[in-house]
Amino acid sequence: MTRDQEVRRRNVKNSRIASDIKREKEHKQSKVSLAILLFGISGLITLVCVVRYFQYRSYLREKVAIPVDAPKVLPKEAGTVEADPERFWGSYRPQLYFGLKTRSPASPLFGFMWLNQLTGQMPPPLRHWCDQGDGLLRYGWTKHDGVNFGIQEIEDKQFSLKTVFVKQQGGSHGGDWTARISAAPNDPNHPAVVSFMFYVALDGQGTLEPVLAKNGKYLTSVRGTSQELGSFELFFPKSKTDSSPRHSYLITYAPQIDKLKEVLLSGMKVDAWDKARTKIYFTLGGRLVPRDAPGPNYVVHQVTVQLPFEMEVIFESGSFKNRPDVLAGQVLTDLLSKHESNFDKKFTSVFDLESKGYKTNEIAFAKAALSNMIGGIGYFYGSSMVQSKYNKEPLDYWNASLYTAVPSRSFFPRGFLWDEGFHNLLISQWNVNISKDIISHWLDLMNIEGWIPREQILGAEALAKVPAEFVVQKNENANPPTLYLALLKIIEHYSNSNNEGSQSFLKAVFPRLKVWYDWYNTSQVGERPSTYRWRGRDAQTRRELNPKTLTSGLDDFPRASHPTDDEYHVDLRCWMALASKLMSDIAAIVGEDSGAYLATNKLLTDNSLLDELHWSEKKQQYSDFGLHTDKVRLERPKPPPNLQPGQRPPQTDPEQVRITLSEPEYRFVDSFGYVSLFPFLLKIIDHNSPKLYKILTDLKDPRLLWTDYGLRSLAKTAPLYNRYNTEHDPPYWRGAIWINMNYLALGALHHYSSTQGSYSEMAKSVYDELRINLVTNIFKEYKRTGFIWENYNDKTGEGKGCHPFTGWSALVVLIMAEKY
Repeated sequence: MTRDQEVRRRNVKNSRIASDIKREKEHKQSKVSLAILLFGISGLITLVCVVRYFQYRSYLREKVAIPVDAPKVLPKEAGTVEADPERFWGSYRPQLYFGLKTRSPASPLFGFMWLNQLTGQMPPPLRHWCDQGDGLLRYGWTKHDGVNFGIQEIEDKQFSLKTVFVKQQGGSHGGDWTARISAAPNDPNHPAVVSFMFYVALDGQGTLEPVLAKNGKYLTSVRGTSQELGSFELFFPKSKTDSSPRHSYLITYAPQIDKLKEVLLSGMKVDAWDKARTKIYFTLGGRLVPRDAPGPNYVVHQVTVQLPFEMEVIFESGSFKNRPDVLAGQVLTDLLSKHESNFDKKFTSVFDLESKGYKTNEIAFAKAALSNMIGGIGYFYGSSMVQSKYNKEPLDYWNASLYTAVPSRSFFPRGFLWDEGFHNLLISQWNVNISKDIISHWLDLMNIEGWIPREQILGAEALAKVPAEFVVQKNENANPPTLYLALLKIIEHYSNSNNEGSQSFLKAVFPRLKVWYDWYNTSQVGERPSTYRWRGRDAQTRRELNPKTLTSGLDDFPRASHPTDDEYHVDLRCWMALASKLMSDIAAIVGEDSGAYLATNKLLTDNSLLDELHWSEKKQQYSDFGLHTDKVRLERPKPPPNLQPGQRPPQTDPEQVRITLSEPEYRFVDSFGYVSLFPFLLKIIDHNSPKLYKILTDLKDPRLLWTDYGLRSLAKTAPLYNRYNTEHDPPYWRGAIWINMNYLALGALHHYSSTQGSYSEMAKSVYDELRINLVTNIFKEYKRTGFIWENYNDKTGEGKGCHPFTGWSALVVLIMAEKY
């Protein structure tokens, strides 16, 4: 090999080495770059995952207050006068003795207060909101059609009041209305001096311009404007029934609509109207608008007079251009008479109590019960406070309106989900359009999960009546889906009337009903297949003898003594059997697939499976199942031992706590009562089942549920019968007679008696006697006390709880009419 060849060989070798080194260097750089790239991608993915995680956590926190992704049942214009001018105005402030407003979010508020002068009380006894503490002898609507008029009678301790309102359609803002208020002393030998106060207040936007008489001593009218009403004027014409009334007024600014009474009291002054200054009167202070206020938003007209007395307050819409007559005096009387006559004719047509042998005073009672249900319909606007397990603090639900009846004007003047289904059993018989409207409002409150807050506390006035511990609604908690009961009646109404447009409403509600139904079948199912469990029970409580189940609607009815996820409840299972049947029926009507609903209904109404899960062979009854012992009692904790002389225990008077005397075990909760009856109440038991015979036999046993006044809620033989649940909580569903459940019992008895079966005659016998007992007692107590009550004492039949309670207790009208 020559030297040149050796040099070239070395150069090639060196070149290869250099190339290899370069390639290795480039490969290392490539690996580093790839590692950096992979690290960057990994970091980016991690970052995205972290962001997505926090976004998801944020979504979980927020979704409790996100509306469901389904078309609203109510159109956007539902709250406007154009949507329903006839029902735009109404007595939609049920918590007041007398008040009017429109079905719009920021309606001006009109209301009435009164006070009895010369009592010497400080402050004077001013009546405004319905309050049991006022001690009125009775009050309530005697006739109210939900559309045109209402007549109410109020009996105070020394005098009686009558409030009337009548509406007149015209213009483009809901027309006119007039309120007529009259009063007379209960004893003519003891005259009463009373102040009548009628007011208008703005809830938000609008203006008020008081118009004074030439001498400036009294109001003649108030001119106003608002977005919903345009221009309007409220007139205070002089009364012809008294020649010497004394007038005063208040023109001021109220920062909160739930403080109107307090603002009025703060604007009062004391006057002496006789030379000897022996008679002291409370009058209003005139114009008292704070300097920093934007202007008056609250105007009150006061008339003080010795009874008897009558006054009219006339509201006229500025858009009513071709008004035939002022709605006052004889014009008002004639129109009122016409509406009363129409009410009476319709009542006879719908309920036909005359043909059932009821007397005039009994029919008047039934009219009052219906009218108080209808007159207890309110319109509310605002947002609920809600919370899920992902929220440390409650959230505001979205602002929404709610048109709903209320259980009690004095104690529960707000919407309750499970009450509303019962309410509309009666309302739908009277006016199916009102029921459709109410159900639509409730379904439009559904969130993205399919949950509807079970208690609606919308607006400042509603919130002011609710204890703080009941304000926040939790999305795990259900309520019985009683709206299906009302939907069943609406379907029956359509089928009986052959209404060609009957499908439109059901098509509108069906998408939301599907989501609602699915929510129950995911959130309220039990651990064992085909079982259901109410959520919301407190497993950690030490103060309750038996932890309450508020979500079931039967509050303190005995359930498993030690709540666990493994318990299951027979009443909820039966509610879902009803729901699946209605979902199947509605799906068939609107042309949707009903197969899944039918399958679920078949499963939940299978008597063999029902018996396997809930029939207690030991007690021969249907029961809940759970971790339970009956051996519990409340005791006051003993002071700690070894206290030194003079040393006090940490708490000198601790509250009683529950002591468990024997270990609980998984078993049936054999407390016979309303819960045990649910397979019967919702007509799931087969007509020929021996278990139906056992239930019918048990119903008539006075040791169990039977009384001369109705079926008690818990058997006298049950361990917790009439027992306090805490040291301070008296029994609620532990013996008292409740009308809604008795109505279901009568409906079931009527069903089994009118369908061919082994026990139809037996069911008919029990039905007849129970119906007479219920109607007789409710009417007797109404005559004795002036009120329909929340529930009734199982030993004496006396009304108990709050009053007036013309929510589901007004179902007595349907019981009288035998409409189930």
